[in-house]
Amino acid sequence: MTALLVIAKEPRPGRVKTRLTPPFTPREAARLAEASLADTLDAVAATPATRRILVLDGKPGPWLPAGFDVVPQCAGGLDERLADAFAHCDGPALLIGMDTPQVTPGLLTVDFAGCDAWFGPAEDGGFWALGLADPDPALVRGVPMSTPETGAVQRERLVAAGLRVRDLPRLRDVDTADDAEAVAALAPHGRFAARLARSVPGIPR
Repeated sequence: MTALLVIAKEPRPGRVKTRLTPPFTPREAARLAEASLADTLDAVAATPATRRILVLDGKPGPWLPAGFDVVPQCAGGLDERLADAFAHCDGPALLIGMDTPQVTPGLLTVDFAGCDAWFGPAEDGGFWALGLADPDPALVRGVPMSTPETGAVQRERLVAAGLRVRDLPRLRDVDTADDAEAVAALAPHGRFAARLARSVPGIPR
């Protein structure tokens, strides 16, 4: 089996989902982020794994289910933080973020037989998942993050290293209000969709 990692920020107003403000207030954006993280962690908790790790910027809250090891994010850019997350693993590992609450245990159950890496592209040009049979931090460190080419550069890094890469389905991250609506429609029974349904842009509830 595989270790599953979630890299996340503590959902505090003004620190998460800033592209949702406007139309949402910082407080409401943080509540949406918390719901997204909770859905993500629930999916990970329901997926068979050798270990479940939350790589966290901040402090855990009541949204964290049992069965997770919590390790702090290191300093530096996102590439450094992803590389350091993989450094906590000594066997096959799949890392995801907190921005795809539509993930399911089926998507997260990956088999490294016949491949060395799994790559989950995101619609915005980034990636939502990265799996490595041999989690070498050098495969991530130095990749430019948060650009429309991030996913392509990261996948090419894997291929250039001689790895056999398999692709996961393309998913949409929650960055904007339009993203939130689209993702909630894909997972209408989750906490994220319920939180969005209770939200009124600009009015914390």
